[in-house]
Amino acid sequence: MNMESVPRYKPGWRFVLASFALALLSVLLSAQTQPAAKPVANPPSVPAQLTIPAGTKVPLTLRHAISTRGSREGDAVYAETTFPLVLNDRVLIPSGTYVQGRISHIQRGGKIKGRAEVLMHFTTLIYPSGYTVMLPGSLENAPGVDKTKVSDSEGTIRADSQTAQKVETIAGPAATGALIGAAASGAKGMGIGGAAGAAVGTTIALLTRGNDVKMDAGTSVEMVIQRDIQVDASRVPNTTRSAPPAQ
Repeated sequence: MNMESVPRYKPGWRFVLASFALALLSVLLSAQTQPAAKPVANPPSVPAQLTIPAGTKVPLTLRHAISTRGSREGDAVYAETTFPLVLNDRVLIPSGTYVQGRISHIQRGGKIKGRAEVLMHFTTLIYPSGYTVMLPGSLENAPGVDKTKVSDSEGTIRADSQTAQKVETIAGPAATGALIGAAASGAKGMGIGGAAGAAVGTTIALLTRGNDVKMDAGTSVEMVIQRDIQVDASRVPNTTRSAPPAQ
């Protein structure tokens, strides 16, 4: 047999195969000893919408004056929130948010009867960012308006009755006339003077209008939201105060 015809294995191939086997074994052992990767926790979900519930009361200050003498039906109402509305640790309306509305009804006090009245409705919230939300809001209370009260569920502000004041207007001249008449003609003159004075007082009372409802800029009122309002959570800042204006 010719020894030169028998194939010979070169030692280099054996070394390469052994190295590959050792490397593969090392990779497998390393994979088994590596700690398992922990699952990534999902971040807490943030609601896309926030709800301002019906019946929510929001304190406001008026930004301009309103009166039954100078204002008209349909005039705009401008106000601003004075305290943040927070629900479940989330700010829904920061202080300094603008509120816009309209005067729905207004009348002056009558000379003989009828009191001065103002009825307004709020229609819009304007957030510091400019985000605008439509709403149905009415007046709930008017603690900053003197000599008035909120007279119905719609939020009508009505001037107090002037009955006692008009009685005083009539009684004052009557008493003065009676004294003058008594000094001039005794008991008979007292009656005549009193009647004359009462007539004068009645005339003055009939020519005098009832008190106007006056609300100066800065007057405190309270708005109540009449139905649930949905607002975009991403556009409502979770801060209690409005952002300062850009310089």
